[in-house]
Amino acid sequence: MRLRSRRLASSLLCVGLSVYLAGPAFAQADPQVGVWKLNVAKSKYNPGAAPKSATTVIEAVGKGTKVVVDQVTADGAKRHWEFTANYDGKDTPMTGNPDADTVARTLTNPTTVQTVSKKGGKVVNTQTSVVSSDGKTRTVTTKGTNASGQQVNNVAVYEKQ
Repeated sequence: MRLRSRRLASSLLCVGLSVYLAGPAFAQADPQVGVWKLNVAKSKYNPGAAPKSATTVIEAVGKGTKVVVDQVTADGAKRHWEFTANYDGKDTPMTGNPDADTVARTLTNPTTVQTVSKKGGKVVNTQTSVVSSDGKTRTVTTKGTNASGQQVNNVAVYEKQ
């Protein structure tokens, strides 16, 4: 009985240690991390015109990421916004985005992140970001409402730089 208890305790310790060590390893292996450039030709924006360009830089930070977006809109205006959020589904402040002031992010599987953006506590859009199996393409599907109250259904295709 005593030997069995030691084996069980040893097994639980190994499992616990494996789970503990996997957290930082996942952060390093997060396929969302990298510099991503918008491929305007492969993207679809409804309603409205696609941005002229966009670059998203995603860095691993703790149990989530820091996301920095630089965009040139269809009319030539420059936009810059950023946030740092864990994959815990909790609202986190976002700065610089005129359409949203918080985001909540959830990792739905190893290659997919769901981001819910809010303005004044009201959900304005939900994004699903999926990295391809080869890690070279990130497709971001955005559904929600824009600042003009129009329904948005965008598919933005980004290529890893």
